[in-house]
Amino acid sequence: MRLLILADTPTQRQLKYLIAPLCLVYAIGALQGWGNPTLSLAMGDFGLAAAAAVAAISCALKSVHEFGRARLSWALFAFSATMVSLGNGIWGWYEVVLDVPVPTPGPTDVIFLLFAPPTIVGLVLVAQRPRGIAAWTCMALDGWLIAGSLFTLGWSLALARNTNGDRSDVIKIVLTLAYPVLDILMISMVLGLRFRAGSGDRAALNLALVGLAVTVMSDALWTTPGLNSGYRSGGLLDAGWFAGSLLLAIAPWTGERVEAHQRPRHRTISMLSALTPYIAAAVCTAGVLGGAVAGHAPDKVVLGVGATVLVTLVLRQGITLVDNVFMAQELSAKESHFRSLVQGSSDVIMIAAGDGVLQYVSHAVRRVYGFEPEELVGTRLELLIHPEESARVQRELRAFLDGAVPVGEADPAMVRVECRIRSAGGTWLHTESAVNRYGDGLIFNSRDVTDRIKLQTQLEHDAFHDRLTDLPNRALFEDRIQHALAQRRGVTPTVAVLFVDLDGFKAVNDNYGHTAGDELLVQAARRLEHAVRIGDTVARFGGDEFAALLVGDPGPRAIREIAERLLSTLSAPYRIADGEVRVAASIGIAFSAPGIAPADLMRHADAAMYRAKDGGKGRVEVYTPDMDADVERRAARAAGRRRMDRDGRLAISYQPVVDLDTGRVRDVEAALCRVEDGAVPGRADHVRLTAGVEGRLSPVGRRLLEESALAAATWRAAGHDIGVTVGLAARQLTGPGFLDVLEETLRVADLPATALTLEITDNVLPDGDELLLGRIAVLRRRGVRLSLDDFGTGHSSLTYLRRLPVDALKIDRSFVAEVGTCPHLTVLTSTIVRLGLDSGLTLVAAGIDSHAQVDILREMGCQRGQGSWFHPAVSGDAIFDVLGQTPPGNSAVRGPRPEPLPEVRPALPIQASRPQV
Repeated sequence: MRLLILADTPTQRQLKYLIAPLCLVYAIGALQGWGNPTLSLAMGDFGLAAAAAVAAISCALKSVHEFGRARLSWALFAFSATMVSLGNGIWGWYEVVLDVPVPTPGPTDVIFLLFAPPTIVGLVLVAQRPRGIAAWTCMALDGWLIAGSLFTLGWSLALARNTNGDRSDVIKIVLTLAYPVLDILMISMVLGLRFRAGSGDRAALNLALVGLAVTVMSDALWTTPGLNSGYRSGGLLDAGWFAGSLLLAIAPWTGERVEAHQRPRHRTISMLSALTPYIAAAVCTAGVLGGAVAGHAPDKVVLGVGATVLVTLVLRQGITLVDNVFMAQELSAKESHFRSLVQGSSDVIMIAAGDGVLQYVSHAVRRVYGFEPEELVGTRLELLIHPEESARVQRELRAFLDGAVPVGEADPAMVRVECRIRSAGGTWLHTESAVNRYGDGLIFNSRDVTDRIKLQTQLEHDAFHDRLTDLPNRALFEDRIQHALAQRRGVTPTVAVLFVDLDGFKAVNDNYGHTAGDELLVQAARRLEHAVRIGDTVARFGGDEFAALLVGDPGPRAIREIAERLLSTLSAPYRIADGEVRVAASIGIAFSAPGIAPADLMRHADAAMYRAKDGGKGRVEVYTPDMDADVERRAARAAGRRRMDRDGRLAISYQPVVDLDTGRVRDVEAALCRVEDGAVPGRADHVRLTAGVEGRLSPVGRRLLEESALAAATWRAAGHDIGVTVGLAARQLTGPGFLDVLEETLRVADLPATALTLEITDNVLPDGDELLLGRIAVLRRRGVRLSLDDFGTGHSSLTYLRRLPVDALKIDRSFVAEVGTCPHLTVLTSTIVRLGLDSGLTLVAAGIDSHAQVDILREMGCQRGQGSWFHPAVSGDAIFDVLGQTPPGNSAVRGPRPEPLPEVRPALPIQASRPQV
């Protein structure tokens, strides 16, 4: 009974509209006799043959597209339809072509009898196979209940009469009984069998069963004595066979394949399917009892078959009762197991009806949401969902109930729903639920994923924000530049990028610690945020580097004013744990241009910022194209040093620093130089070191520091009480991590800090460099000596003599070269020496080439000197030979002191006494 309910798909509805008119036309023609006897016979014979042939072809084509048992089943249906077509064709040959009565029994009877067996086998193939002996037994008993009951009724109503007559004509009697018996068997198959869920298109199978049922009903009517005796081809009874064939013909192509989870199972249909054998037995019993009450003589066949039906009914009921007992026990065990799993699960399990009312809530709801299960049972699910998400969740659940496959879901029988659920405390918890169908409703398996959502949100935030200041990082900043440029495409450029670098921040880290430095960075970030406008973006790239993205309508002048305001804001005192500190800032500005990329705009701002730092810091610079040349020159110099170092063309040279009074070696200067053909050139070819990336110590600078320290330690271990002087750029001294590198170098070389002199080689020292002053103070406290190179040139002038806390001054070789020959430079050199001595500094004269220079400088009071007169720069191995010319502790070069200068030498305007060294 269940299988006769058809799925009403659009394709099937169209075919119905085609079948109904054809059947109606055939029925009307049959009622009217088709206009003349010959046409009536033709439509009754060849018309039915054509309809059956169409059904056979359709079922055969269906079998080609199926697999396994379904293919064989449809092939058998095609064979049955072929037999019907062939039988009707032979029947028409006799009646229409030969115009003779159809012989009975004859070939048509045999052919028509071949219709039922293949159909029965085909139905068995697509039916569900029973599992277990009990199920097979129940299926057999159900089949006999239906077949026996139908046989009893058919015998009482018609079959008994058909067997009356000439008992000697056995063949005729067999043929007479074969038709109804096979039809009864087919009806029993249709009503009693349960067909497999995966047996193919359910709509196609259902419609095929309807067509077979119509054919069988027409056969049953034809076997009725009253209708059989008055039957004539082309009559109304042929309309039933015609309709059955057409239904079987369109059955394979109606509807789409329906998956198991999409087929609703109606309780009424299931109940009728289960009660069908019992209903048939009840009808059989009622028929037998009704005949007895009416006073008819009991028929032996009826009594025999009816008795077997009753016995079968009793056996079937007994098996059912036993099966129910085992099923109840198994159900109880499974229910207990299910409750244990549900109650022990950490997830909240809820069952909701189709209208959203909760019917069951597991005990885990106490721990997850804080509710008691009894509080939620009977309430509507949407009352727990956040109002902003309720409509979306209901829409997803309704679509899922209607059979729509969720987008991105691999399992169409389950959908995942994420939403916020209200807890008993009033807070909203993020939950993830796996939702499955449960009868007419849904079952939810929910878990609290609030911590996961918070972690995911935090990770997404951290991926685009600086952890310390919570400002956007470089990635997010560049993305916002991209959006800003895209929005302003074709408009006058008003997108500006500002790069900000804090001057003197590293001194705060060194003098007050990293905690104070972090506190200063946070305060600086807040100042930047408040100084820009709403809609602008402030970002931190790391260290003390910040950036700002300014968008909108202001022109370059207004943006310059904003930058000046930022400079003033950042230069105000900062309150940190240990007191008040000040830092300045250098700001570079770059404006967008048509077609410029975000990376290029950021590079321009970076170049402008470096120009601001090189120009004295604490200032604002706007990018101009000539700044690219500066960047390229710095990159080329760095690449060249790396290339020379890699190719072995960079070496470390050493030159003694001599006491001008005694001739003893007091120090050795180490410097990088270019090596050509294995020779170590003089100082003119020395490579001046500059800072690496972000002011860090460059690789060649680190190599110079480490190898010089190891060499000095070796000299001292050999008994030479001397130190080493290493020249570094000021930005390398203040670069991040320099102090750590220095400490590691001294530790590895086992060199005391007092034996190391760091010589600041910059000839341009910006005014107000608080960071450099702080770093020099830290180095001196640790015992490292500091010297200022090229004193008297560039910005390394007398002004810095009172500001920089160094230990020594190196007089530039341009002054030493003219001592004694140029009165003006001689006076300036004497002044430098006197000021250095008054400041308690050690004076070192560079580039001494003659006796006269040594004597004049000694008379001025200069304590030390170096140059080719004493010894030129040599390689690392050769310096050991220089130091080894005299016994340890008395190292000297150039033998005796030079003779005094003749009287013609110019009088020195200042006679300074030599300090003890």
